[in-house]
Amino acid sequence: MDTYDWLLFLHVTGAFLVLGGAVMAGIFNFAALQRERPSEIAVLFRLARVAVIAIGAGMVLTLGFGLWLVHQVGYGWGQTWIVLALVLWVLANALGGIGGGREKRTRQLAERLASEGDAPSQELSARLRDPVWLALSWGSGIVIVAILALMIWKPGA
Repeated sequence: MDTYDWLLFLHVTGAFLVLGGAVMAGIFNFAALQRERPSEIAVLFRLARVAVIAIGAGMVLTLGFGLWLVHQVGYGWGQTWIVLALVLWVLANALGGIGGGREKRTRQLAERLASEGDAPSQELSARLRDPVWLALSWGSGIVIVAILALMIWKPGA
């Protein structure tokens, strides 16, 4: 295997970590929406934190090895698909980071409520169904899929 093959392998590995982590986080978040007991919601949100680690590692790998691939292959830095992918990469991280902060506060509320009797809570239910949090979390996932589409089809390359 030459340098290009290794770079592509590591870049694609990062993409699988991002996509797999995003799917995992989506499944755990969806499952949390189906629950009422704070203890169950807290467990699902703690599991989603594992997915966030995979997403973070994958984002670093995709960016680092993706930029190295651009240089190695000789693509132009101004090509539309590369610029769009970088802009979407930043957007996905921003949406996920902001949504993750809101999710952390919801997890902390669920943990507190679980320790105080584990009774269903209107406040927790409202946080789980907060349209801003849902838009941030699911929007980040949609942007990740858009990046993947750009990487596969490379429009204009």
